[in-house]
Amino acid sequence: MKLKLKVAERHKEIIEINTEFIKLDSLLKFAGAAETGSVAKMFIQDGKIKVNGEVCTARGKKIKDGDVVSFMNIDYKIVKKD
Repeated sequence: MKLKLKVAERHKEIIEINTEFIKLDSLLKFAGAAETGSVAKMFIQDGKIKVNGEVCTARGKKIKDGDVVSFMNIDYKIVKKD
């Protein structure tokens, strides 16, 4: 029996910030990945968020220019506005 698997294509989005960093939970709300802070907190605590390819469970993690936050099939690349 052969199974056909369809791998979902990853989407990439650029998130521009005008500060030195943004906290992970705030980023998820800002990007629209989480409706509220409590939903963002649950995603983070459940290990569903990766920062630069590694699972991150610290909701206060400082996300800076050049970091990539992955959630579901979306990679959010952080870019600091000049």
